[in-house]
Amino acid sequence: MTTTVRFAPSPTGRIHIGNARTAILNWLFARKSDGRFILRFDDTDLERSTKAFADGITADLDWLGLTPDEVFRQSERFALYDAAAEKLKQDGRLYACYETAEELDYKRKRQLARHQPPIYDRTGLNLSDDERAKLVADGRTPHWRFKLDQRDIHWNDLVRGDVHIDTSSLSDPVLIREDGSYLYTLPSVVDDIDMGMTHIIRGEDHTTNAAVQVEIFEALGAEAPAFAHHSLLVGSDGKGLSKRLGSLSIAAMREDGLEAMAVVSHGALIGTSEAIEPHTRMDTLLEAFDLSKLSRAPGRFDMTELENLNARIVHQLSYDDVRERLARIGADGGEAFWQAVHGNLARLDEAAEWHRIIYGDMTGEIADDDRDFISQAATLLPDDPWDDSTWKTWTDAVKQASGRKGKNLFMPLRLALTGRSHGPELAALLPLIGRDRVLARL
Repeated sequence: MTTTVRFAPSPTGRIHIGNARTAILNWLFARKSDGRFILRFDDTDLERSTKAFADGITADLDWLGLTPDEVFRQSERFALYDAAAEKLKQDGRLYACYETAEELDYKRKRQLARHQPPIYDRTGLNLSDDERAKLVADGRTPHWRFKLDQRDIHWNDLVRGDVHIDTSSLSDPVLIREDGSYLYTLPSVVDDIDMGMTHIIRGEDHTTNAAVQVEIFEALGAEAPAFAHHSLLVGSDGKGLSKRLGSLSIAAMREDGLEAMAVVSHGALIGTSEAIEPHTRMDTLLEAFDLSKLSRAPGRFDMTELENLNARIVHQLSYDDVRERLARIGADGGEAFWQAVHGNLARLDEAAEWHRIIYGDMTGEIADDDRDFISQAATLLPDDPWDDSTWKTWTDAVKQASGRKGKNLFMPLRLALTGRSHGPELAALLPLIGRDRVLARL
C-alpha cells in the first residue's frame, strides 16, 4: 500500500509550533516513503470552525513548504459517519446513555470518595426497554457510548516501542453528544479507513486514545494503522507550551521575519538524537529523517535557539535564493550588496535597513572631539576606482597622518559613514557607498 499520513487540525484557531512539528514529521515521513500527505480539517464543530482559520492554516503550511497532496473537510463527510454509527448501533457496540452531565459528575465524585477508579458503570447498557421508554418520555435525549471489549490492546509504537493499554481501565467513550454532534473519535477512525491511512503520527497525549481507536477500527471491520506517538514540546523552563501564546503561532513567526526553513529545521530536529543544524532545503532534511531518532523525552523549545538558527540560515542563503525577496522589500542592491551584508543579518528583512544606509541620503554620527579627525580623514580619501582594498589603503593613510589606531581610528569612521557602531565589514561597504556619498557624509 502507498504510505499515507495525515495532519488533522481543528480550524478553530491558527496552528502553533507544537502543531507544526506534527505536520512537519508527517510530511517528512510521507516524502521519505514516496507517499501521500493529507490535510484533513476536523471541522465537525460547526460553531467554532471557520473558513478564515482553515485558510490561515493552509497558508501556514504552504509557507512552511508542507503543501498537502489532498485536502478533506470532515464537515462535508457526515453521511459516512452516520453510516458507521448506524452499523455500530446495529452490532450492539454503540449504546444510548441518558445521564446528565451533573449526574455523571456526581457518580465520578462518589467513586473517587470510595477510592474507586472513575469509570463509567455502563448504566445505559443495562437499561430495560421500559426504562429507556420512561427516560425518553421524561424528555431525556441520549448520548451514545462505544462499548469497549475491556481487553489488552497492544501495538509496536514507532516512537514509544511496545505499548499495552487495558481498555477495562477506561470508560466507554462518548462518540455522539446529546445534540447529535460527533466527537472527534468516530469521524477520525472512519476517515482513516476511507482514506487508506497507513500510519498515524501525532503527539503522545493521544496514546490512550489509540487503544480506543483500535477497537473502533476493528468494530468497523478494518485493521488499525501503525502508530507513532511523539513527545510534546516544553519551553526552555521545562513547562508545557501554551497554544494561547500568540508569539508561538506560525503566522506570528512568519510576520516576525523568521525563515520557513528555520522553523522546519527546528521542528524536525528538536527532541531527536540529531544536532539542531540549519537546513536551507527540504531534501537535506529528508536525508537525515528517521522516526527512530525521536526521543521519548520532551522536546525543549527555545525561541532564542530558533532565532539563532534563523540567523545561521540567512548567512547560508545565496543571492539567487533571495533576489526576489530583496526586490519585494526594496533592498536588491545586487550580489555584491548581499555578500557584504548577509553575514550580519539575523533576519532577511534587516537587509532593507542596510540598503538604506548604503545607498540612501543619510547623515552619520560625529562626536565633537572627532570633528577635526573626520575632516582630516576626508582629505585623504583615495581617488576612484574603489574596490575591497580601498578601506585598508585609506585607513593606513589616516593612521599615519593622525596617529590614531585601533578603536579610536575605526569607530569614528564607522559612525560617520553608517551611523552604526557595528555591522558589516567596511572594506566591503565602502565601494558600495561610493566616493561621493562617503565624502558627503564625512
